[in-house]
Amino acid sequence: MEVSFLRSKSGEVNSESNLRVIEWLKAELAESLGLLFKSMLRAGNEATADALSNIIILCYVLGRRAGINYQSIDMHVMHKINGTVSEAIEVEQMYGDLTELKKYFDRKESKTR
Repeated sequence: MEVSFLRSKSGEVNSESNLRVIEWLKAELAESLGLLFKSMLRAGNEATADALSNIIILCYVLGRRAGINYQSIDMHVMHKINGTVSEAIEVEQMYGDLTELKKYFDRKESKTR
């Protein structure tokens, strides 16, 4: 059985190439995390937003290379947000970041319907 995430755009299956891409993505993710931490110390919001957006994109692509489609990642993110909000952990009670994130996703979803 061939797994779809191993296929290239041309339809060829090359697991060695896929593993190299995964390793490259992991290295890019580590580098982006470093850039994020540095930007939070001394750079402005633009550099931090750029690093965060790189991390998010890399995570989606890394998931795809691992055989997880984008929709599944979105569903898992929402499930985690909903679970954490309902557990009402101390940080969430103090700041409400995940509640705000949930509201953002809910508004975004209602606009696409």
